[in-house]
Amino acid sequence: MTDTALIERAPAEDKPRRVKTAAGAADRVFRYGAHGSGVLVLAIMTLVGLFLAIRGAEAINAAGGRFLTEQDWEPNSGRFGIAAVLFGTIAIALIAIVVALPLALGTATYISEYAPAGIKSFLVGVVDLMAAIPSVVYGLWGFFWLEGNLLPVARWIATNFAWIPIFKVSRFDPQDPLATPTVFTASATLAGLVVAMMVAPIACSVMREVFAQAPVGEREGALALGASKWGMIRSVVYPFGRGGIIGGTMLGLGRALGETIAVYLVISPIFVINWEILSTGTNSISSLIALRYGEASSFELSALMAAGLALFAVTMVVNFAAGIIIQRSRSGESS
Repeated sequence: MTDTALIERAPAEDKPRRVKTAAGAADRVFRYGAHGSGVLVLAIMTLVGLFLAIRGAEAINAAGGRFLTEQDWEPNSGRFGIAAVLFGTIAIALIAIVVALPLALGTATYISEYAPAGIKSFLVGVVDLMAAIPSVVYGLWGFFWLEGNLLPVARWIATNFAWIPIFKVSRFDPQDPLATPTVFTASATLAGLVVAMMVAPIACSVMREVFAQAPVGEREGALALGASKWGMIRSVVYPFGRGGIIGGTMLGLGRALGETIAVYLVISPIFVINWEILSTGTNSISSLIALRYGEASSFELSALMAAGLALFAVTMVVNFAAGIIIQRSRSGESS
């Protein structure tokens, strides 16, 4: 036996084989249509941003950096900015998400995992119907019913949790039995609760659809290993649906940031940053535009367009952040 026979030969390098497919006419139409739709959406978003930037350039150039720090809104006198309305927009949206997230998650979990088969389709229809109700209806509900019923709750919170800064109402004295409850009307909390009722059905629908796709084998495997129903949900359904939970929440946040009519009906507009979320007075960019658009001068209209550009930018940042988070937590990766 020769020495060369004892030398191990190096393994041949694996080369991926190129697979060729013959795309039919239907495949090409679908591919070009999908690409075209994506490009069209991006083009429309870009054009919207350019339109707002061009129309708002005059006001932005006049205000400069004060446009982001000034709280007053008096464009015709040269003192205007979006600090107060931007704060109110974010505050209302955060209150809405804090309330809507557990409500949507609990409802989606019940419909997907606990509801009897006989009423599941009925509950799905009710939730979807709630998502289709016009925002003005929610606004009227908040104005005529929720506000009056929220006053004693807000008063109790301000009395017992005033040591938390956001729950303190400086104009309210808990020791005064004749203290008027009107200091709690038209607050950011009221607007946030109204928007939460609008956001929760949308987020619930997204979460429910993702939970229903959790693998049956992994569900049964967890139960076979001795997990309880709730343990199976925590270890299988929720990790699988993490992307849906995040996506539904961010979708609801985008809706909350841009809500107009419902917020406009229940708030008392002010142009001051109000940290007391139970106290009267708040504002939002969309409500500001709806309030001032009809009687705005040409320069104030430019200022409103600039405010709309700021809202557009905030919404885009939220959506892009949601996309990044969802990509890093794809449904099923931890299941």
